[in-house]
Amino acid sequence: MITPEKIAAAEVQIVEESKRIEFYLTEYSVELLAAKMHSQEFVIPAYQREDTWEPARKSRFIESLLMGLPIPFLFFWESPATGKLEIVDGSQRLRTIEQFVLGDLVLGELDTLSELEGMRFRDLPESRQRKVKNRSIRGIVLSEHADEQARFDLFDRINTGSKIANKAEVRRGALVGPFLDLVTALAEEPAFKKLAPVPEKSRKLREREELVTRFFAFSDGLEGYKDKVSPFLFEYARKMTDHFAAHPDNVAQYRKRFLTTMAFIQRVFPHGFRRTPKGIATPRARFEAIAIGSYLALQQRPELAAQKIDISTWLESAAFREVTGSDGANVIKKLTNRLHFVRDRLLETKWPIH
Repeated sequence: MITPEKIAAAEVQIVEESKRIEFYLTEYSVELLAAKMHSQEFVIPAYQREDTWEPARKSRFIESLLMGLPIPFLFFWESPATGKLEIVDGSQRLRTIEQFVLGDLVLGELDTLSELEGMRFRDLPESRQRKVKNRSIRGIVLSEHADEQARFDLFDRINTGSKIANKAEVRRGALVGPFLDLVTALAEEPAFKKLAPVPEKSRKLREREELVTRFFAFSDGLEGYKDKVSPFLFEYARKMTDHFAAHPDNVAQYRKRFLTTMAFIQRVFPHGFRRTPKGIATPRARFEAIAIGSYLALQQRPELAAQKIDISTWLESAAFREVTGSDGANVIKKLTNRLHFVRDRLLETKWPIH
């Protein structure tokens, strides 16, 4: 029931949250954008270091620019320390502009301007070059007063449904510190990379870091989880960043937790987190079920680490496929069900220690 009290509370919430979002509009010429990128006046944060656009996408973007089509807003955050603008969204567009105007980007196959295929910027008539340079693109600058969560929220919302960046990338940039350093290091562990294959594009977008973060966050408990993974992981990572800064000795304990669990999975699960022996991807729901379910089982029965365990009776079962399906996978009931499914099956093991 919507009561006057609820309406008043909603209004208070809107006002409070709006205070976190301070911004102003700006407008730059293409020439200035290219120059600022070249001189590193714009800061590319850690979560956007990779140049992920393939040549075809770069060519298509430049074609849109040449045709005068609307270009999406650029989003920046103003650093309180340096005054430089950190790119929150738009790094791929800005890289492409720099590569075309000041570099050697060659236009590939184009949908409309086919006569330009194979050309560089310097091949264009000077009059056309000036017109391109003079074109302006608008930007929104999040002021220096915006906190880390505000930056994350902005990036998350403007990239909804996009493949430009994912949550692991944003956390990496917004929450620099000992926890994310541990996550990054564990994501590069050779044994883990073998257990959890990911396509090259997903690797560039830090998919393994996403998996490691989920392992720690979900295995530490789901208190405060409200069916949305992204804010839950961000808040967990922020909390752990502060915790590790205050208790640096705990870093080794968390590292051991992860590596011990992965060693168990390597011994017990023949395909790691793959669905098939030759799989090249790691489904998140399957990873969560196996990784966190194994950890929870080891917590209750540490002797499992040395036991012979037969998982063939349930690993390929319809029941396991159902709990690791993608439909509504982040609803807390389904998340809990898949973690407990593996935990309970492992705890049923009755083989003696070898």
